[in-house]
Amino acid sequence: MTVRRALLSVSDKTGIVDLARGLHEAGVALVSSGGTHRTIYEADIPVTRVAEVTGAPEFLDGRVKTLHPRIHGGILADRRKDEHLKQLEEQKIETIDLVVCNLYPFEKTIAATDVSEDDAIEQIDIGGPAMVRAAAKNFHSVTVVVSPDRYEEILGHIATDGEVPLEVRRSLALEAFSHTAAYDSAIAGYLSAESFPEKLLLAAPKLMSLRYGENPHQEAAFYGAPGDPYGLAAAEQLHGKELSYNNLLDTDAAWRLVQELPGTGCAIIKHSNPCGAAVGDSISAAYDLALDCDRTSAFGGIVALNRACDLATASAISEVFTEVVIAPGYDDDALEVLTQKKNVRILKAQSAARPSIDVRSVAGGFLLQTSDGPDELEAAKVVTKVQPTEDQMRDLRFAWVIAKHVKSNAIVLAKDGVAVGVGAGQMSRVESTKLAAMRAGDRAAGTACASDAFFPFRDGLDAAVEAGAAAVIQPGGSVRDDEVIAAADEHGIPMVFTGRRHFKH
Repeated sequence: MTVRRALLSVSDKTGIVDLARGLHEAGVALVSSGGTHRTIYEADIPVTRVAEVTGAPEFLDGRVKTLHPRIHGGILADRRKDEHLKQLEEQKIETIDLVVCNLYPFEKTIAATDVSEDDAIEQIDIGGPAMVRAAAKNFHSVTVVVSPDRYEEILGHIATDGEVPLEVRRSLALEAFSHTAAYDSAIAGYLSAESFPEKLLLAAPKLMSLRYGENPHQEAAFYGAPGDPYGLAAAEQLHGKELSYNNLLDTDAAWRLVQELPGTGCAIIKHSNPCGAAVGDSISAAYDLALDCDRTSAFGGIVALNRACDLATASAISEVFTEVVIAPGYDDDALEVLTQKKNVRILKAQSAARPSIDVRSVAGGFLLQTSDGPDELEAAKVVTKVQPTEDQMRDLRFAWVIAKHVKSNAIVLAKDGVAVGVGAGQMSRVESTKLAAMRAGDRAAGTACASDAFFPFRDGLDAAVEAGAAAVIQPGGSVRDDEVIAAADEHGIPMVFTGRRHFKH
């Protein structure tokens, strides 16, 4: 369809003057409204006001501009139908062949911390989505453009051929419907006070295509949560190869854990599980202590720091093959060292965390849950005759934090702010205990042992004590709690019940 007349109405004015000038030079008549009309007019490009087309002024503070038959009739008429063209002629309505429209910045507005409800509602676009949807529906006759990224391409087609190919118009229509769907989803999310609404609306921009998923035969992509300044979607990659699917999963696990460490800390993740975690007097000390937990598994792992990476830490990291380093910042000399490794991916991310909803897919649906946020141990109580010392309680709290981020069944042995043994993902809690003890070796002596769920029998506790654990923290709640408590008393160790489980599947 030859483009003879275009309607331009955009909130984001990026590139609009160049587009308008190119369209004018290609012989396309321009119609516009509000701020877009003013921008084009002030650039000395001929343009007609929407009000001149409709015969009606803009009113209600601009809420009503394009909602008029002379606009929507011109957009929606199917040029393949003689009856539609006849009716346009009878109504003296001219066709509109190109609609360029992007919507009020609703998501940007609500991202501000001090936005009022009235300010947010005023950014709910009505006429824009109506025009975009009308043009997208009628893509056989009309071209719709919602992104400045497409201006150059569209202008090239019009300048060369006078029209936009049908296959391009179809792809632009899909882009337009996706645009309005995401916009409505953001509005619904803002107005809803429910964490689990009756209808789940998922709308997120694709941040990148990935080479493959968990395995080379699987396709994959990474999508981001709009407007969220935290987490991997907002992270800045400073160096290295593109991130893979597995890199992103493991880096997320590392970043979540390191945020909860009680002090200057480091977490090292392999296959979504901590193979090292520690706090120290400095970030380099924390890294060295975390690495000592399991140097073998740390090879090819993910390193997360909750303080800026300095030269000493960067130098130590560079001695071990590392897939990803993520931190809230990097000293210049630290970056100079790390970037000498061509392939290591270096990410900078905001360190603050925000409560969120976790979403996972299952066959035929989705599972949603509130994130397993920090556990302040408000309901924790000592259930044994022996009370933990101050140092033991500190170790128990630290081990408990780590256990929350280990795949179930999880057992963590820790001492002095360092995880020395981690048992993860075993079908038997006793096996997890033995695995943690094996990794800890002699360092298990005098440790605090954390179990992410209750010990169903005393054998798990017996195994922890046999390995060297001197204090235990667990949720409690087993029908055999009395037997397990008696076992702890028999061993003469303190045990704390948290009253809260931290399964991680």
